[in-house]
Amino acid sequence: MSFSLKNLVRSPLVPVWLMIALLPFGRSAELGTFLCLVGVAITWRRDTLVMVKGPAARLVLALLACYIGAALLSSFAATAPGKSWGTVAALLRFVPLGLYACYALRGKQRVQGFYLAVAAVIAFWVLDAWMQMLTGWSLRGHAEPERISGLFGADDPKLGPTLAVLSPFALWAARHRWGLRGLIVAFVLLLGPVMLSGSRSAWICFSLVTLMFIWRETGSPKRFVALCAAGLVVLLMAGGIAWKTSERFDTRMQRTLLALGGNEQAVNEAMTGRLDIWHTAVRMIEAHPMTGVGVRGFRYAYPQYAPPNDHFMVGENCGEGTGACHPHQLVMEILAETGVVGMLLWLVGAVIAWRAWRRAGKPGRAIAFPATVSLVAMVFPINSHFAFYSAWWGLLYAWLLGVWCAVLFAVTEEPGDGA
Repeated sequence: MSFSLKNLVRSPLVPVWLMIALLPFGRSAELGTFLCLVGVAITWRRDTLVMVKGPAARLVLALLACYIGAALLSSFAATAPGKSWGTVAALLRFVPLGLYACYALRGKQRVQGFYLAVAAVIAFWVLDAWMQMLTGWSLRGHAEPERISGLFGADDPKLGPTLAVLSPFALWAARHRWGLRGLIVAFVLLLGPVMLSGSRSAWICFSLVTLMFIWRETGSPKRFVALCAAGLVVLLMAGGIAWKTSERFDTRMQRTLLALGGNEQAVNEAMTGRLDIWHTAVRMIEAHPMTGVGVRGFRYAYPQYAPPNDHFMVGENCGEGTGACHPHQLVMEILAETGVVGMLLWLVGAVIAWRAWRRAGKPGRAIAFPATVSLVAMVFPINSHFAFYSAWWGLLYAWLLGVWCAVLFAVTEEPGDGA
């Protein structure tokens, strides 16, 4: 039996897919989380063994234990106990999300249909973003002077990073449906919104995605280097055109080029104050090395460790006198908020994930390729990041984690006739 977009609406995949469809609309994406909880409750009695004892379910429970465990252990000595304990309680909603994803995404046909459905959502985002690039307007209104925002709205800068993280699903779908030409066209269509989103972290993330897809297409070092060179030429040409024709891209590039000044102040200005945040984060880590200041406690601890002249203390970020909301970097976030204990748990999770990826075999790794690329791009440490324990970015991370665990073993867990 084939699995297509048409019968997606009749499948148990709707709650998992709905979360991505609603991502641009803030907390409404939690509707998918709620439906996953309902789905777990409904199917628990009928398929308990599948729900909790399959390799995918065991993997997602182990990884979520590391992710949530780091937050839990940091809360006992947290700077803002109410915020930290509330965050831990909220993180528990990811358990039914992950389990339901593992239940729903069983079988190669379901996985491919799900990928196509996610790609359709991304295609709609890209179409809206191109409309905003060409006219200045999207379905959510006018763009900001420095960046396009598409369906996420002018006051929300998440379009670029989200598109970059989820781009492997669209690239895979284009390659699957139209071959190499489709892959190239999809890459070009994604490149424009990612570049003009004004997010340099999105540029790095999308570059990483591109490199992994090039390696998959070439399969040999010589061809890889040759195709990378060709891709670099395309990127330089696209960047040159955008630089000359887009004020938004020019503004971001001018800020980026400040780093060439060579001194710390120039680099800090080019990075919009990230160095100040990271220096303060280092002081937090030194003061709370074991369990950090508590998950999501960075904002509340910031005034205690920031220097008197810190510009994040004068109302430019999260409100006057409160300081930066989060470290804007994954490693700094883990160490500052959950300490060495939290970092060890994240590293344990990474080892578990690596061993599971190796154990899945070639068929499992092949079908999981888009989700694997997305996950690697999202957690790539040499980049700036949104907060991984925040409500929105944490939801996307947990969704991706659940999908990856599910599809990695999907070919060994075909659903029964009634599932």
